[in-house]
Amino acid sequence: MEHSLNQELLNLRDWVRWASSRFRSADLFYGHGTDNDWDEALVLALWAINQPWQRLEQLWEARLSSAEKQALFDAVERRITERCPAAYITGEAWFANLPFFVNEHTLVPRSPIAELIEQQFQPWLDNYPERILDLCTGSGCIGIAMAHEFAGSEVDLIDISRDALDVAQRNIERFDLSDRVRAIDSDGLSAVLGKEKYGLIVSNPPYVSESEYSGLPTEFFREPKLGLTSGDDGFDFVRQLLEQAPECLQPGGLLVVEVGYGWQEFAELFSQYPFFWPEFEHGGEGVFIINREQLIEAAE
Repeated sequence: MEHSLNQELLNLRDWVRWASSRFRSADLFYGHGTDNDWDEALVLALWAINQPWQRLEQLWEARLSSAEKQALFDAVERRITERCPAAYITGEAWFANLPFFVNEHTLVPRSPIAELIEQQFQPWLDNYPERILDLCTGSGCIGIAMAHEFAGSEVDLIDISRDALDVAQRNIERFDLSDRVRAIDSDGLSAVLGKEKYGLIVSNPPYVSESEYSGLPTEFFREPKLGLTSGDDGFDFVRQLLEQAPECLQPGGLLVVEVGYGWQEFAELFSQYPFFWPEFEHGGEGVFIINREQLIEAAE
C-alpha cells in the first residue's frame, strides 16, 4: 500500500469513496451480491473492519487501523486485478436475509427464488411440504433458507460437486440444522429417483448456453462452469428434470426452477408445459412453477 494513501485516507468514509472510485475506473461488472461500485466498496470495507451493515451509520467517521487499511487495500486490488466477486474475497454472501459461507467451488447466491421462499411459495403450494429438495444446491443457500422458513420440514441438498457439498455441509453446521438437513452427492435426481418423494422440489440449475457463456463478463469465469452451463442451448439439465421430477414429487407436489433471462426461449421450446412465471418485486426473472399433475399431463 502506498504511503500517501495511508496518510490521506483515514476514516471509513474516505476509504469507501476511494474504493468506489477505483472500481469505477476499472469498469467492473456487478451482479454477485451488489449492483454498483459504492455498495461493492462497502461490502469489502465492512469486512475489513469486521463490522455489520447495521452499524454503518455509526461507523462513517471511524478511523481504520493500519492492518484494516492493508486488508481493504489488498481486497480492492484483488477485486480489480483478478475480477474476483467480493463474496469470494470475504467468504460470505447473504441470501434470504441469512449469511452463508461461500468460496469458488460454489456460485455466489443471488437467485430471485429467495423472494418465493419468504412468501412460502404462496399461493401455489397447497400442502405443507414435510420433505423438501434443493437440487443443484451449491452453497446450500436455497435449501437452508427453506429449512428456516418451513421449520417442520426435512430438507435434502443435492449436488454433483463434492467440493460444493463440502461448502453446503459447512453451512448446514453453521445454522445447526444437521438434524433435518442433509447433503447428498448425486448427478441430478439419480440418487433419490424411485426412493424419495418430496412435497417441494426447488432448483437453480445450470442453464447458460455455451455461446452465452463465452460472452459473459470475466467475473463469471471465477465461478464453477459446472454450475452455469448445460449443453449447447443451456437446457439439458432442465430437460431431464422435467421428465424425472414427477417420480420424485408427492401428489400435489410443486416444482420450482430458475432458467434465467432466456426464459421466453425456454417457454417456447417447452410450450406443452403450463408453466407459471411469477414476477419479482425485488428484481430478477425466469423462474417457473408447475405441479406434479401438470408435469404428468404435459408429458402425456
